[in-house]
Amino acid sequence: MDSYRELNDLLIDRVEEYAIFLLDAEGHVLTWNRGAERIKGYRADEVVGKHLSIFYPPDARLSPEQVLATAAEAGHFEEESWRVRKDGSRFWGNVSLTALRSDDGELKGFAKITRDLTQRHQAEVELSAAKLKFDLLMTGVQEYAIFMMDPEGRVTDWNAAAERLLGYAQEEIIGQHFAIFWMPEEGGPGGVAEQELRQAVATGRASDDRWHVRKDGTHFWANGITSALRDEAGNLKGFAKVLRDKTERKRFEEELRAKADALENADRRKDEFLAMLAHELRNPLSPVATAVALLDTSEKLGEEEREIVGIVHRQVTKLTRLVNDLMDVSRITRGKVQLDRERIDLRDVVAHAIQSIRPAADEREVVLSVAPGEERLEVSGDATRLEQVFENLLNNAVKYTPAGGRVIVTVERKDGTAAVRVADTGVGIAPELLPYVFELFTQDSRTLDRAEGGLGIGLTIVKNIVEMHEGTVDVSTGGPGKGSEFLVRLPLAGTLSTARFETPSNLPVRSRSIRALVVDDNTDSAKLIAMLLRSQGHEVATAYCGRDAVATALSFRPQLILLDIGLPGLDGYQVAQRLREQTDTRDVVLVAVTGYGQPEDKVKARDAGFDYHLVKPIGLDDLRQIIESISHA
Repeated sequence: MDSYRELNDLLIDRVEEYAIFLLDAEGHVLTWNRGAERIKGYRADEVVGKHLSIFYPPDARLSPEQVLATAAEAGHFEEESWRVRKDGSRFWGNVSLTALRSDDGELKGFAKITRDLTQRHQAEVELSAAKLKFDLLMTGVQEYAIFMMDPEGRVTDWNAAAERLLGYAQEEIIGQHFAIFWMPEEGGPGGVAEQELRQAVATGRASDDRWHVRKDGTHFWANGITSALRDEAGNLKGFAKVLRDKTERKRFEEELRAKADALENADRRKDEFLAMLAHELRNPLSPVATAVALLDTSEKLGEEEREIVGIVHRQVTKLTRLVNDLMDVSRITRGKVQLDRERIDLRDVVAHAIQSIRPAADEREVVLSVAPGEERLEVSGDATRLEQVFENLLNNAVKYTPAGGRVIVTVERKDGTAAVRVADTGVGIAPELLPYVFELFTQDSRTLDRAEGGLGIGLTIVKNIVEMHEGTVDVSTGGPGKGSEFLVRLPLAGTLSTARFETPSNLPVRSRSIRALVVDDNTDSAKLIAMLLRSQGHEVATAYCGRDAVATALSFRPQLILLDIGLPGLDGYQVAQRLREQTDTRDVVLVAVTGYGQPEDKVKARDAGFDYHLVKPIGLDDLRQIIESISHA
């Protein structure tokens, strides 16, 4: 018997997962096993004889005396509560206290068993907190529909927002597959709904933006996130789905997109209309301009007739400028213009612009003064576009300066930039208009009588071209009747040398005679250009359709062909290609003459085999320079 008791005592002493010890009837420690030492931190010699109250925190739910009294009365007491270790730290213990009595019922003491359940308790607390948070989330969130699903995608929980958004009461939806909310073509077997679950399983979550279906069949656009839920071992336990209604935003975006598409289409149609308008305006302008040039060469005109020719010439020039500005403003303001940059002396550009405007200044009796400076002012720019800038500024200055007034042009280096100042003594600008002068279609009240014409787009073109060159343009005025001043600044490309300011030469000397073929279905235009060329001593043939153009070219063997693009039968591009394929006409100089002047039109002409591209009404200087190059070749 003693050996069994010895074995029992040895077993109790060796148990480490449980604190097992005896107390006397007053609660003093009598024995102490290894488990008690591990859990509570005391050695046997430190704790034997001590009262069990040393294990109780001050805020214990029941005092040691209450626990002993309860165990003594009932024979047994068990609870889970906080206890204290030797180092003062707390642990959550499962405490079992059994009263020990003699055969006659006398209380001899107590057997106490304690197990450390701190980790389990902490997990339970965390789980409880998580559940509380989840319950609060599910019931309190108003903007997000939240529901839980099992691993197969069947709904297991459902918040109030989900009921409002999707229309199903909780008792209606629990157990249903979540594909019921998807569009029919997406929710079926193997559809997008199942693909979303597979993605969530593979990556942890899946998101989407798409249309969904409510219980009543109505559709709504929602942003959704599906998260896979796993236990500590990584086993899939289900899914959580969060939906937010974005229908209003989606419809707003679709309305904006529809409006943007409509604007883009309207803009495209506007560009097409402007291109067609320019073409249709240039076609009749071409023979008028040619007729004026032809009359200007006549020696039979009297003084009065010559004055009339001059008036017509100036008005044709104005019309041509308006057509060109109308085409340019749409492309420039939309960033569709590509600059052909090179290093140029800005003084030369200004000189060309002055030469173009001087006849108008002389006609209006406006004094045009120029202070070009002695130093080269080299910039990296597109000479044609910059000349357009200064022509517009000078044209405005001359237009709004009364007879006897002055326009002063100054070209100088200023604060590290090339600066061009165009000042006038004209009608000035109203102060309230000053901040808007560069905006499209802005015009002062001075033009209400339309005496000077204009579309209110010239300064818009100026500002955009200057800014494309990384420059600035500013305007100032003394007010109505006190003139105005425009200052253009462009970054310098570097100064190379100094030279005198020279204006370009006038028209080239008369060329020797060449053979030219003029092709245009506008017979007036073709006949007048032919007459103009004959008046300069050239041999000229004409054709009015594409097929006749090819036949005439092969028989007439011209050195130059002025070829309209919009021809009946074969168009100008097809004619050019056929002529380049023929040995006899392979090397003829081909000039496209057309009312279409966009960059893509020039590229198309070059690809078809043209050497030059002239826009109607053609510039006579350009034509003479082409003829000069042929006659001296």
